[in-house]
Amino acid sequence: MRTERGEVVERLECYLLEQQVGPGQCLPSERELCQALNVSRTALRCAIRQLTDEGLLYSKASVGTFVAEPKIRRPLQTYIPFKRTVELAGHVFTSKVNSFEVVGAGKLIGANLHLLIGKPVYRLRRVRFIDGEPFMLDTSYLSEDRFPGLMDHDFSKESLYTVLREQYGTAIRKGSESLRITYATEEEAQLLQTQPGAALFYIEGLALDGADEPTEYARVTVRPERVQFSSSMS
Repeated sequence: MRTERGEVVERLECYLLEQQVGPGQCLPSERELCQALNVSRTALRCAIRQLTDEGLLYSKASVGTFVAEPKIRRPLQTYIPFKRTVELAGHVFTSKVNSFEVVGAGKLIGANLHLLIGKPVYRLRRVRFIDGEPFMLDTSYLSEDRFPGLMDHDFSKESLYTVLREQYGTAIRKGSESLRITYATEEEAQLLQTQPGAALFYIEGLALDGADEPTEYARVTVRPERVQFSSSMS
């Protein structure tokens, strides 16, 4: 037996299709939707939250809820930079540096980069955009001793991996990633233009060079309405 919530989700999806509310368009007001679907405001909010968690809708703080654009597929088996994935899908990928500083390596950072605790590491934090819309918060950690002068570069315009390859002779050859769900903090919500507590993908990644030396440790949060992670079995 379907729950009221499940029924409302289906009815809401059908209503949006019938009314031709397409990607990037704002949903009608709660009052209008409640009247059209003949449901309570509580049930409607639960349905909207479910579709938001599934990445079919997304919210903009103080603006409203919108239908999500078709998702960009990114395979989990290959360590492909998001920039390449987005551009191959025909979209424009841009970045903005939120912060760039040198900090002391903690236990986790040191273990991943094979550094002693307290050794200086760069912490580069960037907001990533698809077609001008923020979709990802990307924080990279790299050894300062290994890459002196890295802060001379503008990573709003330059590719980190290109700089590592061309200026330091370090090419990323492979890596590993782990994926789970997290929920947006107040700061993440502000930077990604979503609601506090909204579901996000959380990725931890480690990039290795040709000698299998750890080069970059990354923590990434991604809005799920823009990206779909895929896996294949053979």
